[in-house]
Amino acid sequence: MSQSIFLTGATGFVGGAILKRLVAEKYTVVAALRNGPQLLEDNIKIVHVESFDDATSWEDSLDGVDVVIHAAARVHVMNDAEADPLGAFRRVNVEGTLNLARHALKAGVRRFVFISSIKVNGEGTPAGVAYSPQDVPAPADPYGVSKMEAERGLRELAAESGMEVVIIRPVLVYGPGVKANFRSMMNWLDKGIPLPFGSIHNKRSLVALDNLVDLIITCISHPAAANQTFLVSDGDDLSTTQLLRKMASALDRPARLLPIPARALSGVAILLGKKSLSNRLCGSLQVDISKTRSLLGWSPIVSVDDALKATAQNFQERKKQ
Repeated sequence: MSQSIFLTGATGFVGGAILKRLVAEKYTVVAALRNGPQLLEDNIKIVHVESFDDATSWEDSLDGVDVVIHAAARVHVMNDAEADPLGAFRRVNVEGTLNLARHALKAGVRRFVFISSIKVNGEGTPAGVAYSPQDVPAPADPYGVSKMEAERGLRELAAESGMEVVIIRPVLVYGPGVKANFRSMMNWLDKGIPLPFGSIHNKRSLVALDNLVDLIITCISHPAAANQTFLVSDGDDLSTTQLLRKMASALDRPARLLPIPARALSGVAILLGKKSLSNRLCGSLQVDISKTRSLLGWSPIVSVDDALKATAQNFQERKKQ
């Protein structure tokens, strides 16, 4: 008998891919949407909600649901216009998450899978040193703080009830349809713009969308996932220079990378008030997925090269539309 899955964020980059996989594997899905098109599939039920906060009513939406996958969130933004950014993140990512979890518990939901963020661990690691799930959290921005507080609240709820909680902290997710900085990078490479990133020797963990979704699906029913926290990546860390070269190859474009020292780039970025951008381009952020591998018997299902090729192909197809 197919399990019933309640999914939030089903029209988002990650949530949409989760939904596609659930439908393909014949799960019964209840998809909670704030807006967006009707999803016309026989095994999908749509629930429209006005907001994700502590006032949202889930009274009738969770009846008969076995597992909640909570992928909706107020996401990290570079230039937040909110007067109180932390308060805005807390309303959705903490209060909204815990409100949904309490309703799920009341409805008899067996497991709650929460898509968190590596930002709970922090913003970067020394090269060769990787974050682990056991590290003391050290979020450095309101988004990371809100995800940490949501995790804490969910663990407390699990400890005082029978509902299992699974927490997954992805690193940067890429794949077909990716937007933001990753899409900008592809645009630069596609246009042949010379980039000053030919001598960056950092190490960064990334995760292909297919790999993240596969882990999430694994965590729906794997007995060992109950009340655990998992980090996820492709298991193949790259420097910024390596990533750009691989992406250029996937796009069938030359990588015009100028060998500017990372220290010089960081200095210029700091002078321009772009320290956080400099950290992402020149700094390291690595994760240790050995617990994810050993406890769940899970491994990434696609390689970095294959995932970048699929991402590039989608990018080129969209250009023609």
